[in-house]
Amino acid sequence: MVVLYYVTPRPLKNSLLLLASLLFYVWGAGVFTSLLLIAIISNYGLGWLVHAGRERHSVVLKHLGVCLSVLVSLGILGYFKYANFLIDAVNQFGGYFGTAEMVWSRIVLPIGISFFTFQSMSYVIDVSRGTSKAMRNPIDFALYVSFFPQLIAGPIVRFHEIDGQIIKRNERWDDFCEGTIRFTWGLVKKVVIADAAGAIAVRVLDMPFEDVTTEAAWIGLFAYTIQIYFDFSGYSDMAIGLGRMFGFKLPENFRRPYAAISCTDFWRRWHITLSAWFRDYVYFPMGGSRASRGRTIFNLLFLFLLVGIWHGANWTFVVWGVYNGVIMVIERIAGWATDDPTSVRNPVLQRAVTFMLVMLGWTIFMCPSLDQAGEYYARLFDFSFHGLGELEPWIAPENMVLLLIGGLTLFLPHDFQGGIWIATSRSRGAMAARLALVTLALPWSILLAISGTFSPFIYFQF
Repeated sequence: MVVLYYVTPRPLKNSLLLLASLLFYVWGAGVFTSLLLIAIISNYGLGWLVHAGRERHSVVLKHLGVCLSVLVSLGILGYFKYANFLIDAVNQFGGYFGTAEMVWSRIVLPIGISFFTFQSMSYVIDVSRGTSKAMRNPIDFALYVSFFPQLIAGPIVRFHEIDGQIIKRNERWDDFCEGTIRFTWGLVKKVVIADAAGAIAVRVLDMPFEDVTTEAAWIGLFAYTIQIYFDFSGYSDMAIGLGRMFGFKLPENFRRPYAAISCTDFWRRWHITLSAWFRDYVYFPMGGSRASRGRTIFNLLFLFLLVGIWHGANWTFVVWGVYNGVIMVIERIAGWATDDPTSVRNPVLQRAVTFMLVMLGWTIFMCPSLDQAGEYYARLFDFSFHGLGELEPWIAPENMVLLLIGGLTLFLPHDFQGGIWIATSRSRGAMAARLALVTLALPWSILLAISGTFSPFIYFQF
């Protein structure tokens, strides 16, 4: 595909990438490609409606276009992602009053739906705000929504961040090389570290809770904490790397989140593009932190309730969102909402406390139900130390070694970013790391993938 792209005449490059993106989605989602096309066609047309409103100074047309875009995008997302959850909740609530259960055929969740609906909405909103102009060529717009490297699990690219690159971009050899290294870095993070940690986390979650010792529970939670970071950031690295190979500079999605010195700092470093989307399109329009203290607290809690709901149709995600929102409110009230290590007395302690709060939050996130999350918390804090118990025979020594290697990210400098450093630095250390990455880590990753140990990316389910 890369070779074909570079030999294709420039006027046809976007068409080639669009065709590849649509084929990629058809291969992964089949008939659900129609939803992607509906999002593309409707928001392209509504973008021109909003553009007409700006040209005519018509507030009515602008608001109508934005409202219709939100209704269409959230309608698609709401039906396919949350209908099952809502029907189950209604049936459960109705059961308390003896009402008849609603008969319902389960709906399959299309991959990437949370990402392409948010991207298509941001286009119409950006045009309405005057941040970007409406895109004339429908092929260019369709490529923006469906660009295959980040279509399934982000980064969420807002239109004003990439509109100029879609129309005109320069593919340079240096960008291609950096993109290749960045993609390889992400692949290694996923296949080598994330999957090794995930094998431990899955085993603990699959065990009967009565067999889970305190030690096993903490190891399983730590393994999941490492897995979800290396899994998701690995995908983002791969997407950013692939984009760079085609001349696109996609936004960064992670900035060493486990080095955060507060939960506020964590959310400036974790899934950055999602946080920025909610901040600019929800939090700021609601008044952000410029309102009264009471309104700011409400805004934060509502924002993180939405962040939790965005992640999935389950009460665990709702509670996880509220959990993060409550911590953010406490930090703001107490004056702990900072991302500057020099502003705190003990940044090492701050990092440790923040990491522990984040990790305890992942307990809710990783468990299938609130009941199971409660059971898991009970195992974490019953302090009945009996060794690894039933987990010990199932832990491969190499997985534990790789888990510990992944845990080293906790001790790196506050602002060090390995993916950017290894792909762009001209230092001798970076050059040696690139050589080791390509000659040792990449073949190892390929062998692991071929052997069948490669598991689906966690964020594919969102």
